[in-house]
Amino acid sequence: MDAYWVDIASVAFFVAEWLAYGFTLEHTAYGRDSLSARMNRYREVWVRNMLDREARMVDMQIMASLQNGTAFFASTSLIAIGGGLALLRATNDALAVLRELPVDLTPSPALWEIKCVGLILIFIYAFFKFAWSYRLFNYVAILLGAMPPSSQRDTAEAEAHVMRTTRLFEAAGRHFNRGQRAFFFALGYLGWFVSPWVLLLTTALVVIVTWRRQFASNAWRAMGG
Repeated sequence: MDAYWVDIASVAFFVAEWLAYGFTLEHTAYGRDSLSARMNRYREVWVRNMLDREARMVDMQIMASLQNGTAFFASTSLIAIGGGLALLRATNDALAVLRELPVDLTPSPALWEIKCVGLILIFIYAFFKFAWSYRLFNYVAILLGAMPPSSQRDTAEAEAHVMRTTRLFEAAGRHFNRGQRAFFFALGYLGWFVSPWVLLLTTALVVIVTWRRQFASNAWRAMGG
């Protein structure tokens, strides 16, 4: 194990950064000012505005586009899983290619397979998140269809339905964000195929880029107005 302490440390850093970033974004006061959190407020605004409309075809079309986008990412996850399995089966061919490089980057066959399995697990996680998000969006669509008419917008039942729909809508968005986050960190994970030191660098870069998009991007500033 002494020969692999750098690999172990870099993977531990990768996992810790992923967990810490997700926890900060979803469970802290700091995360409640993120771009995703600001968008959640507009989910409630959207649902409330539906109470003022009798014709809601446009709302259902928007919901359909959200479902289609989630389905696309779920399908992409399956393709990525297949690519990871193909990479796992081609261990000998991949190592032969690496041996031809000017810099020796050739890991042991066992370590290469561990790297491939880790990548596959990340995409499996992403698939489950996108698949569950897709199902939640289906439930949201049903709740939108069950929205009380505008004549009942001031009733307690209408208020309860708005809050119920908003909470489910936020849950769907949260799982979709987790799936996308898995995609982003999978890109950082690819650095391990080069070197554990590269994994440390690519993980840090992924965290910086995703943090900037959530807390310092033009979109974040626009939603704060």
